[in-house]
Amino acid sequence: MLAERPVFAAVLGALTIAFSGILVKLADVPPATAAVFRCAYALPFLLLLARAERRAYGQRAASQIRWAWIAGIFFAIDLELYHHTIGLVGAGLATVLGNTQVVFVALLAWLLLRERLPLRTALAIPLVLAGVTLISGVIGSGAYGENPQLGVVIGLATGISYAAFLLILRHGNADLRQPAGPLFDATLSATLVSLAIGWPLGELELVPTWPAHGYLLALALSSQVVGWLLISLSLPRLPAALTSVVLTLQPVGAVLLAMLILGESPNAMQLLGASAILAGLLLATVGRRPAPDTT
Repeated sequence: MLAERPVFAAVLGALTIAFSGILVKLADVPPATAAVFRCAYALPFLLLLARAERRAYGQRAASQIRWAWIAGIFFAIDLELYHHTIGLVGAGLATVLGNTQVVFVALLAWLLLRERLPLRTALAIPLVLAGVTLISGVIGSGAYGENPQLGVVIGLATGISYAAFLLILRHGNADLRQPAGPLFDATLSATLVSLAIGWPLGELELVPTWPAHGYLLALALSSQVVGWLLISLSLPRLPAALTSVVLTLQPVGAVLLAMLILGESPNAMQLLGASAILAGLLLATVGRRPAPDTT
């Protein structure tokens, strides 16, 4: 039924993922702990879907499985950085910064894969950088966040690592009929790598507590499973320009929901910066189909 209503599915998926940073903030656990459990709790559901895909379409190539596992390494790095950014600049603005991956994907593809850099992306870069500067709080006073300058730096690193994840996962998702298989492999890899990251940093709390793990379970099911699958289902069925607008609902929704639910209060300059970044993302993606977002 949702396949017949792709716009509804895409909007629902984007709004589902918009709660990601909010649920991390509500869980109030160390960054690596949030990364481990948001992945681990999603694994049983993704495994069932991946097995159903394998029965229907056969075993994926070994090379695709390897690429998905490598992608999971960068996804773990992305989650660790993203969760730190939430603590530094808030869930809403952290999500906006993480979505700079749209620009970084094109840049990395240009630098590493020799793909053409679209003119729209080149024009969007200064707009995005101006927005990042405003979010950092270096202009004006009363910027929201524990450390917005550091939050911007780590937020941009989040965008870069997420861009690397998407580029590598592309090689592990050659069979578009089987989206859950690569996501399961990458999520399992990210779980293990998050454990390896969190252990030396002292960020692991492996004994479940309530209500923290209720929020983490909701995060796993919403962002890691339902939201990603809804967007993957809808994007191939929509015009590229429309998908650009729909996916922008995720960071916009994250900012608004964080203000309403968490009481976050970015100042006027930071909101202007977020708007500039969103405008840059729209400029960069109109005319091409953005990659699905799973942050």
